[in-house]
This record gives sequence, C-alpha cells and structure tokens, in this order.
Amino acid sequence: MIGSQWARLRSDASVPLRRGAWYRVLRVTATDAVLDVNQRVVNVPRAALELRGGSPGVWAIVPRPGNARQLPHSWGARYGVCPKCHARAPLPKGPLNMRCGKCGGVFDVGWGDAYDA
Repeated sequence: MIGSQWARLRSDASVPLRRGAWYRVLRVTATDAVLDVNQRVVNVPRAALELRGGSPGVWAIVPRPGNARQLPHSWGARYGVCPKCHARAPLPKGPLNMRCGKCGGVFDVGWGDAYDA
C-alpha cells in the first residue's frame, strides 16, 4: 500500500470521484491507480489523475461545471472542496484559509494549486 500518495481527477472522466477531492492511493499499476473512495476500492485510469505524495491539506479550488445542478448559482464560477471531508463550499474573494462548515477543520485555500478541469 502507498499510504503517502494521493490522487484527484485531472480532467472530467466517467469515474465515481468528486471534482477537486483528493483520494488516498492504495496501489498504482502501469495503467490504473487503485483508490480508497469512501472505504471502497476504485480503479481509475492513471491518465485521468493528478498524483501527489503526501496529503494535500488545502482547500481545492474547482471551476463550476456547466451542468452543475446542486451548486447554488450564488457561489459563482468556482467553489472550494474541503481536504478532510470533501464538502463543497463557496469561495469568498481571496481568503487565505477557511473553516469547513461540515467537519469544522480550518485549512489554507490552495489558490496556487487550482483544479484545471
């Protein structure tokens, strides 16, 4: 098991992952990464993932998808994803850190590490 490696979607793909959320990598093969997704093992093509060593620990910034139905329009063109519990939240302009309304954790906002998809 590779306990110190994490992955998130690099682009939209038909896999059961949330945009911007980081998942623990269990194993990597030549073509796939095996991820822990809510205590379920999920195989995802490596080409669809961004891999990183260590827990990211910052709010991911995700552009609002064109087909978003459950995100309030008041959130604007992007939203944040909590690094601990994967909850989504609106991003006020320029905060350096934010408290998660779901898990209560306070984390820096990853402005320099914005999600590309």
